[in-house]
Amino acid sequence: MDTAVRTDTHDGAADRDRLVAGIVDVLCIVGIVLLGRISHSGNPIAEPIASLETVTPFVVGWLAVAALAGVYATDRAGASREFRLPAVAWIAAANVGLMLRGSPLFDGGTTWPFPVVITATGLAVLLGWRLVYTLYLSATR
Repeated sequence: MDTAVRTDTHDGAADRDRLVAGIVDVLCIVGIVLLGRISHSGNPIAEPIASLETVTPFVVGWLAVAALAGVYATDRAGASREFRLPAVAWIAAANVGLMLRGSPLFDGGTTWPFPVVITATGLAVLLGWRLVYTLYLSATR
């Protein structure tokens, strides 16, 4: 009789690292979108629904693309993949967010140069925090 043998080990630290990465990624996306809203005279506290409508397309885009791309998959290996995959995923997610924002589902638009600004800023923030976090993990382990 054949039996299946499980050869992988469950690493709680890796699970925790992926959870932290997911939460901080979403918080970074929310932060840059809200900062953009504030820089255009929006007030997230006075206009919470409008702020939520501004943030939602980009968070939905990120969650969808990150899941499809396996950004938080357990089998990721190597530092280059730690940055390359989220970078490509963000570029795709920003485009999904821009398409959603430009659709009749959400109030707002995607006039030039907003696509370049949101993509570049998101890329810098997501990769920047990931670099700091990777350096922190390598120093503490």
